[in-house]
Amino acid sequence: MVMKTTKLSANQKAIIDIIPNIPNFPIKGVQFKDVTPILAHPKIFNAVMNELAKKAKKYKFDCIVAPESRGFFFAIPLAQKLQIPFVPIRKKGKLPRATISVTETIEYNKVSFEIHKDDIKPNTKVLIMDDLIATGGTIRAIIKLLKSLKAKPIAALFLVELPELQGSKEVAKNHIPMDTIVKLSGK
Repeated sequence: MVMKTTKLSANQKAIIDIIPNIPNFPIKGVQFKDVTPILAHPKIFNAVMNELAKKAKKYKFDCIVAPESRGFFFAIPLAQKLQIPFVPIRKKGKLPRATISVTETIEYNKVSFEIHKDDIKPNTKVLIMDDLIATGGTIRAIIKLLKSLKAKPIAALFLVELPELQGSKEVAKNHIPMDTIVKLSGK
């Protein structure tokens, strides 16, 4: 279900139309928004990348970070489009060099996220990118990781926001601006 908002652009309508709602996935009660069909439609994917690039260009940053795996689908092409380095945030045990780690409760479980200790230097200005923001657990973990590296998260960018789940409060309480392309109902 689409949130009531101002007039939607043709790109926003195409994005909303292609994202199915999967009830009770991965657990009962969750309404999963599946962004993966965007990947199978080059025209819509290109429109998404153009929208993300337009929003990202409002900020001055040195690199982009994103959590696996759906965040990678959009952050890596965005980093390439903008000619900015990309740094992955992975689940525990997936990175080969020395890491720092944080464990957070996300929508329906606890997850440990890691980043290589030497991938981001102190004072690096970082754009956080993910496919979707719901309750804010993932963004909270990413912000903690960046702050522990003494990096500066300067903005958060999402393809989809589920506003009634209030994940944007996690971004706001850290005084980080946030942008999204579309807002959907999480119910």
